[in-house]
Amino acid sequence: MNCGDRIEGNGNPPGFVAIGVFLFFGATMASLAATTLLLPGTPLDRAWTLNPTAYKQLSPLGSEIGILFVLLAVVLVVSGVGWFQHRLWGWGLAVALIATQVIGDIVNLVRGDLLRGGTGVIIAGALLLYLLTPRVRATFSRMLV
Repeated sequence: MNCGDRIEGNGNPPGFVAIGVFLFFGATMASLAATTLLLPGTPLDRAWTLNPTAYKQLSPLGSEIGILFVLLAVVLVVSGVGWFQHRLWGWGLAVALIATQVIGDIVNLVRGDLLRGGTGVIIAGALLLYLLTPRVRATFSRMLV
């Protein structure tokens, strides 16, 4: 048995739970962004001190972009549920979400944001490669519904 064949005590590949938690964490962050954009002026606005550039770019778009963050949060929750239920569609949503992030990071890199784009490509790319490994994919192919 080589290192790639390891499984956790519950039959999941290493890192399986971490990816599911990551999806729900993303949903929480997207919900926070949606709330602050749809309902500005609350104490939650302080969260934008972590990324003032994003706030400067997103706040003028207000409710339009806030609704998109709500949709993103819903997709992340649905993906997380499907992930933990070993549903093939949950895996597919996770792959689509991370692949979209990789594309966004590549765009940032091409636009000259070398640090953020490069770091994003490395991290999101590694996550995507993990999702596409045969062991992870096989975890979902057993459940066709």
